[in-house]
Amino acid sequence: MFRNIKETYKNFNSTFWTLIGAMFIDRLGGSLLFPFFSLYITERFGVGMTEVGYIFLLHTSAMFIGNMLSGALTDKFGRKKMLLAGIILSGTSSLLMGFIPNYETFMVFTVITGFLANVGSPAVSAMMADILPVEQRAQGFSILRVVVNLSVTFGPAIGGVLAGYNYFYLFITDFVISMITACIVFFKIPETKPEPAADAEQTEQSLWSTFGGYRLILKDWFFLGILFLSLLTNLVYMQMNSSLSVFLRDMYAISSQKYGYILSLNAIMVVFMQFWITHKIKDYKPMLLMCAGNLLYAIGFSMYGFVGTYPLFLLAMAIITIGEMISSPIMQSIIARLAPEQMRGRYMATFNLSHEVANAVGPLAAGIIMDNYNPNWVWYAGGIICTISAIGYLLMQTPAKQKLVDPAPVEE
Repeated sequence: MFRNIKETYKNFNSTFWTLIGAMFIDRLGGSLLFPFFSLYITERFGVGMTEVGYIFLLHTSAMFIGNMLSGALTDKFGRKKMLLAGIILSGTSSLLMGFIPNYETFMVFTVITGFLANVGSPAVSAMMADILPVEQRAQGFSILRVVVNLSVTFGPAIGGVLAGYNYFYLFITDFVISMITACIVFFKIPETKPEPAADAEQTEQSLWSTFGGYRLILKDWFFLGILFLSLLTNLVYMQMNSSLSVFLRDMYAISSQKYGYILSLNAIMVVFMQFWITHKIKDYKPMLLMCAGNLLYAIGFSMYGFVGTYPLFLLAMAIITIGEMISSPIMQSIIARLAPEQMRGRYMATFNLSHEVANAVGPLAAGIIMDNYNPNWVWYAGGIICTISAIGYLLMQTPAKQKLVDPAPVEE
């Protein structure tokens, strides 16, 4: 194992590892704050989960707009500048959130923080593609995913301890970590944007015409089916970082520290088991794996509506995590195989809508249920939705045999 780690380290350049280290530190700050967002809002402003849902709706909507805009700015002004801007602006806005005295002002400021939250995200992806040759990109992005999960291993546990003293410590710590990351990027990471080609002006103009290609994606019914099933799953999965903390606190008096340990279990399992599970399942059919992963989601999430002890809460998260490790890498490979080479970016952008819509709608829907009906129905419904998604993947097994082996070419 150590020999493999050493060889992997040698295969990637120092700029790559510096970026990986910076992202670990930056995500550590986000992971110690974001899981406790719902707890902070409900306790600080004395509101219910419906109001929390409105916050998430505004935050995610603004995040989507900021992400789309920053992608264009990254190509115009460079990766390093936008990454620095994203880290500094998001860290500063996060600190300011800790001073807001009332819910109404917090709602307005949520739009600002949402807009700034993902400013640096396109820059990271672009910088990774700049740094790595084509044959190393898949492994490089896999390393980034594991490192991000490693940060989540420590972040929620640290955040739970800080929140136990004062929630304001979370905002301060996130700000400090952001400034440390910004210093690393400024002093240690060079600009990686490629030099413009001779026909750069023509290339920039042609980018506008690519938006017309989205109409072709609307004709790909198999891809749209995958997109819909992914949306269903994401509606349930994102409850882990929004509704679950409040549910466990209000129903079972689970402290923020203990909730942090539940999320840390998820991250630890991904760090230590992801590569092993991916190797074990590589020969199975993709749709069957997606079906299995969603059935595990159904079992794990619905357990929170039926069980009532902390060890069983941990068990439910372990089952959810196994489902995640089976389905998440497979989903990315499915989309990559479906997308024609000349339209891969637009397919990926469209696929991201399943996450954005789920993040916008999911917390609000769960909040309405928790505030007006039996809160357990959030998890009963989650189990039903994931079961429907699993059945959907199973029904798509036959057309997938042709689509995933020989996807039809797309003419633009």
